[in-house]
Amino acid sequence: MKRSAALPIMLICLGCVWLLKSTALLPNTTTLLALLLFAAGVLLLALDGFNKSTLVSSPLLAYAGGAIYAIDQLGLRTSHFVALGMVLAGVLMLIARSDRVPERREPPRRFPRQPD
Repeated sequence: MKRSAALPIMLICLGCVWLLKSTALLPNTTTLLALLLFAAGVLLLALDGFNKSTLVSSPLLAYAGGAIYAIDQLGLRTSHFVALGMVLAGVLMLIARSDRVPERREPPRRFPRQPD
């Protein structure tokens, strides 16, 4: 019986992160968080497609990543980004109410096989 590959993969990932951090090649935590949020927004839109849900969540994730980066690296005020984010969220929610924006597709349900 084969054992799970989770532990070796976790060790490889942790070792790579540790090596990058000790050689100062890994960006600081705030920059990494900003990049991950931005990438999550882009990836969500790419994987789930354009629909009412991703019209709001994807740009907001990307905006949050950009705002965190700008606050940390450029020293801009947090309150400005929070206020602008609220306006952006409201505008996106209003646009998502349009009939032209498709509903979210539900993945096909897979029912367990019934015994014969």
